[in-house]
Amino acid sequence: MKIRQNVRHWAAKQALTAPVIGDIATEKLVDMHTKIFLKKADEGRRAERRAHLDDFFDATMDTYVAALEAGYTEAEAREITHIQANFDFFNHGWAEMMEFPGDELDTHYDRYVEFFRAHDITIDDPLGDFRPAGGIADAPATPEKMADGEFENAVAGFADDVYVETPEGMQKGGDAEEPGDVDVSAAPGLDDEDANA
Repeated sequence: MKIRQNVRHWAAKQALTAPVIGDIATEKLVDMHTKIFLKKADEGRRAERRAHLDDFFDATMDTYVAALEAGYTEAEAREITHIQANFDFFNHGWAEMMEFPGDELDTHYDRYVEFFRAHDITIDDPLGDFRPAGGIADAPATPEKMADGEFENAVAGFADDVYVETPEGMQKGGDAEEPGDVDVSAAPGLDDEDANA
């Protein structure tokens, strides 16, 4: 999968794994991710999906930290959460929100099968053990979108590895080098800027 990585992502990693500010960072990052993905949805569908996405992305913040603790790189941990989201979008028929086409789901799953199996994550149950005890908000499915086979925001051809786009260019497999002087206040949502996930 193709993702970006810059100093703000490293700052987010520090924020999410830090005491006290971790909860603040989670709230801000959840809000940011919900906004980013709702912009891909039809305007008339956004309100009905908001609570579901908020709950879903909140749960994936725990996935991200667990993946880091399991030894995955920052880019891999973040990609894992994006794969979870794409499983959820696929299950809801939200084709326009998907980052890669539906025929790449199994390939993405297989790349992280060890982590996914350890946490009971499947394509049909994208949160697995990270599903909150109280569940997450429901949202209507749009299976007709999936039937159309259009994945207008999906980028195909990057299912074999994590592809990291940095200010210096694109690299395959893992992180760029983590800067040594990252200011945690630069994390998305903790400053005044917005950023892509």
